[in-house]
Formats: sequence, structure tokens, C-alpha cells
Amino acid sequence: MTGLLPYIYRWDRQGRKGEPCELLVRGRTMNSCLVRFADGYTMVTSRNAIMKNKQVPA
Repeated sequence: MTGLLPYIYRWDRQGRKGEPCELLVRGRTMNSCLVRFADGYTMVTSRNAIMKNKQVPA
């Protein structure tokens, strides 16, 4: 992956707090999403756990 990733992981789960990530899939009923980190690791988490990366130009 090149460039800046559009989201930051906010929660302290699996040692990933503060790491940039990208949103792959967004769920509806349980407010969940699939995110991928720069090293290729993917996880299903709450959408409340991610926030926009302010360093990425709009």
C-alpha cells in the first residue's frame, strides 16, 4: 500500500491503537467494519473504533 491510509484505529485492541488503516467493508446491522492495516493485517471491528486521518488531503 502506498500513500496515507484514510483512517486511524482509535481503540487499544491487539496493540493497534493509533495505527493508520483503510476501510474495506462496512456492515449495517451491528455497526461493524472490516479494516486493513499497512502491514496487511485485517480485522473486523466496530465503526466507532476508527476515525478519519486528518493528514490525508480531502
